[in-house]
Amino acid sequence: MTPSADASDALVFFGATGDLAYKKIFPALQALVRNGLDIPIIGIARQGWDLEKLRERMRDSLEHAGGVDPDAFARLSANLQYVDGDYNDPQTFVRLKAALDGKKSPLHYLAIPPALFPTVIKGLADASCATNARVVVEKPFGRDLASAQALNATLHAVFPEERVFRIDHFLGKEAVRNLLYFRFANTFLEPVWNRNFIDNVQVTMAEDFGVQGRGGFYDDVGAIRDVVQNHLLQVVALLAMDAPIGDDARAIQLEKIRLFHAMRPIKPAHVVRGQFRGYRDEPGVHADSQVETFAAMRLDIDTWRWAGVPFYIRTGKCLPLTATEVVVELKKPPMPIFDDDYAGHAGHGHMPRSNYFRFRLGPDMVIAAGARVKRPGESMRGDDVELVARHQPALGAPPYERLLGDALRGDSSLFTRDEAVEAAWRVVDPILSMPGPVEIYEPGSWGPASAAHVVARDDGWHDPQAEASAPC
Repeated sequence: MTPSADASDALVFFGATGDLAYKKIFPALQALVRNGLDIPIIGIARQGWDLEKLRERMRDSLEHAGGVDPDAFARLSANLQYVDGDYNDPQTFVRLKAALDGKKSPLHYLAIPPALFPTVIKGLADASCATNARVVVEKPFGRDLASAQALNATLHAVFPEERVFRIDHFLGKEAVRNLLYFRFANTFLEPVWNRNFIDNVQVTMAEDFGVQGRGGFYDDVGAIRDVVQNHLLQVVALLAMDAPIGDDARAIQLEKIRLFHAMRPIKPAHVVRGQFRGYRDEPGVHADSQVETFAAMRLDIDTWRWAGVPFYIRTGKCLPLTATEVVVELKKPPMPIFDDDYAGHAGHGHMPRSNYFRFRLGPDMVIAAGARVKRPGESMRGDDVELVARHQPALGAPPYERLLGDALRGDSSLFTRDEAVEAAWRVVDPILSMPGPVEIYEPGSWGPASAAHVVARDDGWHDPQAEASAPC
């Protein structure tokens, strides 16, 4: 990690004994240290631990995450400190101030539940640990628009917006970053990237597994809060935003904010919510839970570029496979010319598929275009083919390593601003408390049958394909 003049000179992470630190933060820190990070790293929790126990926890995390790098682990251990204490106790922050030992610009990472944010932020301010500091907060950032606004007010009472980093690991994925690059590094998309040529856009985030023992958490959140309001609306923003005036963070964020404001609040009539059979048997889930594990919806964007183009969003657990995929479907030719086209119009065959662009964002990375080519022979018949523009493993730094490194450098390009978060909540607020029961669907299916009616087209949803699917 190459330091910059404005780089943070210490890292403090609250929730050092928690699940997020174990699974994501410790592996990211080892990688950053391997690449040159050399600053004090201070873990804080209220578990009655000491530094040696935290080091043992870190080693165990790294062994499960791919291995311990002896040299990097030694340097990381040498820089590691631990402060044990209750977040409600002012003395905890006094001890943190002493551990910082005069550092002038620390980065505070709140890997803790949002309910604890006000307590920790006040403690940092009272102990003079927030001056010239940055703060990283995890999603979910609020439960609705009102709670997001309250959280922003809490943060802004101590930290200016340019020093607040709202982390969404999805934005750190290489394939998601490449979506932004592909759109604006090429000229051939722009002439057709509008309502005159695009018929609809579909975004699917499917998972072939259930809640994986996190029933208590998930039953308080649901699919719309968990991934639609943040991950999937961010993908839509990258697909639909206009070109920024430059590649700096502020220019990109301004275009995304403009696009978020153009998103029309989603109507309940345009949403289908489902729940996989067996969800209510999960530990921590209420026996009569009406929380959705599946959601399909239509989103409209009120700009000249996108007016009248439906954006269809779908996500769910216990679906046939795990994949995140975008399909941008172009309009069909204005009139049929060849035999197979006429057969489809006459009702004696299937209409050829429209041209499209396909972006597979995970687990593998694919950028492809769908076209139609003539079959060999005398007849003027054709086949649908796919032209793969790029197909390779998603290389580069894992999301948490990239995002944590960016926050330490002060690069906010891949983080979300207060205005964007609140605008996204405005889009989904009308569907957070929908009346009526969720529809039950079978694990391994593509959700409730009624989800097919969300898409106003003959072919319905484009289902991502995989060679095999895993059972729930």
